[in-house]
Amino acid sequence: MNWWSANLPVPTTTDNVGSVATLDTDAMIQRFRERAQAVKKRPLPPVAGDERMHFIEQSQLDFQDFAIIGDAEATIEDGVLTLRIDLNSG
Repeated sequence: MNWWSANLPVPTTTDNVGSVATLDTDAMIQRFRERAQAVKKRPLPPVAGDERMHFIEQSQLDFQDFAIIGDAEATIEDGVLTLRIDLNSG
């Protein structure tokens, strides 16, 4: 089963009775910010050589990915989640 085919609520701005969205985009983005900080604090495991370099490279990519999403502005329109990320800022 794919994650998108699971029995989860589909994020929309309103459902059939006009209730609030089922996806809290602010909370989602905050979780990505927290994940980015957790990666920065992740200790190196007791590995050496190629395994150590792979761990460091993967940590850098994890931080980059989480930080990019953590900087996003999210909107949901017509059931479509859009993440707007300004790649011009430093």
